[in-house]
Amino acid sequence: MKIVDWKEQSIVETPHRVDVRKLYDHDNAQVMHITLNPGETLKPHITPVDVFFYILEGWVDVRVGDETVTVSSDRLVESPKDIVHCLSNSSGTVARIMVVKAPKPVTSTRVL
Repeated sequence: MKIVDWKEQSIVETPHRVDVRKLYDHDNAQVMHITLNPGETLKPHITPVDVFFYILEGWVDVRVGDETVTVSSDRLVESPKDIVHCLSNSSGTVARIMVVKAPKPVTSTRVL
């Protein structure tokens, strides 16, 4: 059995310049853990695969397409492939998000 502690994973360098850690990376899916401090945001981007965001902690402003909604912890938000999306933290507390991409992308995400 493999058990992964997100705090022990290295921060991945991304164009977003926030705390992103890879938890699972196989052909069938990819799972990332993102920590957004107050005021931090991901740049709008488009992924070539379906994605869902599970809010682990805090409040996150989630944009999918033209719609932005503030989502609290223990909620899941779907984002279909080829649709612009981004996450931001406009609250005063830390937010943590699990991001699942399925299947694992074989082409790059396009940052806008």
